[in-house]
Amino acid sequence: MDLSKMAVSINKAINTQEVAVKEKHARTCILGTHHEKGAHTFWAAVNRLPLSSNAVLCWKFCHVFHKLLRDGHPNVIKDSVRNKADLTDMSRMWGHLSEGYGKLCSIYLKLLITKMEFHIKNPRFPGNLQMSNRQLEEAGENDVNNFFQLTVEMFDYLECELNLFLGVFSSLDMSRSVSVTAAGQCRLAPLIQVILDSSHLYDYTVKLLFKLHSCLPADTLQGHRDRFQEQFKKLKSLFYRSSNLQYFKRLIQIPQLPENPPNFLRASALSEHISPVVVIPAETSSPESEHVVETDDLVDTDIPPLASAVESRFDDLFGTSAATDPFNFNSQNGMRKDDKDRLIEQLTAELQALKEELESFRLESGRLCQALRGRVSELEAELAEQTHLKQQALGESEFLKAELDDLRRVKEDTEKEQRSLTEIERKAQANEQRYTKLKEKYTELVQSHADLLRKNAEVTRQMTVARAAQDEVENVKREMQEKVKAAQETANQQEKNQAEQLQALQADLVTSRTELETLKASMASSQKSGEELSSQVAALEMEKVGLAERVTQKEAELAGLGEELERVQSSLTIERESGVKAAEALQNQLNEKESREQALESELEALRWMALRAALEEAEKIVQDSLAQLDEPTHISCTSSADYLMSRCQAALDCVDRLQSARDGFVSNNTDMSELLRAVAQFAHLVGDTIVQGSATAHMLPVEQADVLASSVKACGSEALGLLGQLKEQGSLCTADSSGLKTALEGVLASAEKLRPQGLELQQGELGDLVEQEMAATSAAVESAAARIEEMLNKSRAVDTGIKMEVNERILASCTELMQAIKVLVLSSKDLQRDIVEGGRGAASIKEFYAKNSRWTEGLISASKAVGWGATMMVDAADLVVQGKGKFEELMVCSHEIAASTAQLVAASKVKADKDSSNLHRLQQASRGVTQATAGVVASTKSGKSQIEETVFFSFVISDTMDFSSMTLTQIKRQEMDSQVLVLELETRLQKERERLGELRKKHYELAGAAEGWGEEGEGTG
Repeated sequence: MDLSKMAVSINKAINTQEVAVKEKHARTCILGTHHEKGAHTFWAAVNRLPLSSNAVLCWKFCHVFHKLLRDGHPNVIKDSVRNKADLTDMSRMWGHLSEGYGKLCSIYLKLLITKMEFHIKNPRFPGNLQMSNRQLEEAGENDVNNFFQLTVEMFDYLECELNLFLGVFSSLDMSRSVSVTAAGQCRLAPLIQVILDSSHLYDYTVKLLFKLHSCLPADTLQGHRDRFQEQFKKLKSLFYRSSNLQYFKRLIQIPQLPENPPNFLRASALSEHISPVVVIPAETSSPESEHVVETDDLVDTDIPPLASAVESRFDDLFGTSAATDPFNFNSQNGMRKDDKDRLIEQLTAELQALKEELESFRLESGRLCQALRGRVSELEAELAEQTHLKQQALGESEFLKAELDDLRRVKEDTEKEQRSLTEIERKAQANEQRYTKLKEKYTELVQSHADLLRKNAEVTRQMTVARAAQDEVENVKREMQEKVKAAQETANQQEKNQAEQLQALQADLVTSRTELETLKASMASSQKSGEELSSQVAALEMEKVGLAERVTQKEAELAGLGEELERVQSSLTIERESGVKAAEALQNQLNEKESREQALESELEALRWMALRAALEEAEKIVQDSLAQLDEPTHISCTSSADYLMSRCQAALDCVDRLQSARDGFVSNNTDMSELLRAVAQFAHLVGDTIVQGSATAHMLPVEQADVLASSVKACGSEALGLLGQLKEQGSLCTADSSGLKTALEGVLASAEKLRPQGLELQQGELGDLVEQEMAATSAAVESAAARIEEMLNKSRAVDTGIKMEVNERILASCTELMQAIKVLVLSSKDLQRDIVEGGRGAASIKEFYAKNSRWTEGLISASKAVGWGATMMVDAADLVVQGKGKFEELMVCSHEIAASTAQLVAASKVKADKDSSNLHRLQQASRGVTQATAGVVASTKSGKSQIEETVFFSFVISDTMDFSSMTLTQIKRQEMDSQVLVLELETRLQKERERLGELRKKHYELAGAAEGWGEEGEGTG
């Protein structure tokens, strides 16, 4: 196409005349974009037009631009985005006008900008918005967040369409027949594009809302439903008003929306939804319309009336009556007919009969051609149907592949769980070694260590049982994968057979077309023979003498034509029979394919139910095993806390809701069972864990409370088994009720809530402030300790000399390094804590996050208090040591206490931190620095102590009478006995102090457990 012609059409379509845009000019612009694969010429021509000074010109530009966005080349949208800023400014400028075309232009420009933005964000949608259901699914990439955002964008898009609709109707005087005037048609013409877009947007919005309601809670989508109700009422009213206008009746068939909007809370209502279809009738021929060559016009199927033409020519030459017949000699000269005249009349009659027979042959040939065309159409329809069946088979294959991918992902999750179990087992072994070392060092805790080892062994046994259950689940999944693989191979074989059948059909189609061409050639030869016969008949007047010989030749030619006619008729008969046989064979193949598809569908249905039953039976075994643990004697030593039981019970309640939603989704669409299988597996594990943890918690309670909790746990297990039994049967799957199980779980949750410690926790609103206060107090304590150490170091340098000054400087220097390391640790802990709060609080405030995670918050507070207290105590001990009033052992004990407190702070900070966090790495490095600084304090203290003791020892040796040479045997014996008595007294005192240390640590553990909410009356020791 010449681009200059396109530019001329653009200028003709976009002008200042208040008439509708002519279709031929708009069509030329559309074809021009396809020819140049873009809209450069269009924008080059439009930029020269004064769109900002003439409202009618801008209105017609919007109409043409809307058509190009819908039907033009896909690159039109990309080429037009660069002019988005100019269109926005123009819309803002026309928006200052409150009536006429100015306001309409502002609304229309906003609609076009919204349309471009929608297609740029969603490139899968074509400009005319025509998509299949599969393409709509692919546009969301199987992500509920994408579907949610896409629905919001479609609401905004449809809102702009409705605004233009209302703006045009409000600008017209509907009391008059404005649709038949040129000005009215100029305003109404763009609404055809709006109707086309709105029908698709309404259809896609309904389907997306049904899909969102199958994935998200109804309360979450309340805003979507309200907005849809509002747009549904407007669109229905506008469609109704438009269908009554005379202008639209001859250009477009507007669909009518249902009386009531769809009920999205009922999943089956999707099957009642009928997509609105806008029909544009075929254009009639007009002086403005371009000539369109149809496919049927390429083949001339009409049989020209050759016989009548030949007959008329014969009548013109020889006359039609006896009065004008030149061969009627009786009327001319009154003579009798001779033999030659009778022969001529006989030949004329035979020639007339041959003409009639030729005419009937032509009619029969035309009828056969029409029949063959019908047969070709039927074969093409069958070919399209086979193509559709092939696409369906490909879709089923893709579905099976998707199910296989889901199974692989489940397998990967199981492997991750296996690795986590291995890590837990490794940690358990490390704990066992550590407990063994503690047993060797502290004989007072032998009994408690033995209890912990037995509990550890029980945990290991439970992990072994869990691994065995997971192995069984993997075996079931492996069998399902093999079955899915077999079904996939069957589908591939079926697809191959269909491809062979398709090739055979295409070959039959080619053969039919070849025979049709042969028949056309024979018809042409027949027509040619008829023309030769006409020329011979015309030559009768000129060659009367050789009439007999020519008549003989004509008879021979006519005999040849008769044989050819018989041959054509026989070939047509054979072709008709072969076509009937081919149709019967295709019908048989179609029936066989339908039967195979039904068998495959039934087999897939059986496999789905088999997999579901296997998963449900496995879930029943898990729950039954958990119930059996209640009566297991070895389970009596297991204990748990009320908080952990509450967390397990709440997770089980959430899983019951997920199981119900997955069941509803499976009932509505039984081809997708992956979500239900995952929900069943998670349900079994969570309910089993709740039963085991409830029983372990009951072991720590008095008899009455333990019996109540145990009965609630058993009732929970019974309800879970009943629910799984209902889901296992097809008849009761739809009516399975989980209210009893929810009631039982809520009872367990209420019992656990009553067991939580009361009165030891702070108010939730104070936790956030208290964390900040304690961290600030810790920092201040560390700063104060560092300042005091520096002050003590200056005093020691001013007062002490010799070895004492050296020892004091070394000890105070190591204490200063420790304070600096603790300061770095506290700052790193603050940074990590800030990252944890910002990453985990979401839309909640910082105080709400601390209140929600109260146990973790209280751990931080306790660890921070311990660090600050340890720093203060160490400074006091160092002060006493420097002054000579304290003991070196007190300073070493304070150093160890600070190391333990900082380790507690690091552990409390690491609980909710991301393992890849940079602040976590800095905190770990700071912790290692504190450990090294603590070791330095202990080493310097020990070194100083040894130096001081050596000095004292040497002075004692010099000053004291250690010379036993003058003592008698009796005196030495007496001194030896006194020394033995003193040693025994010191050993007895040491033993008592060790026992006192053990009792103090036990009491410390009890008080720390109560402060941290571990439980009341010894609860939560497991």
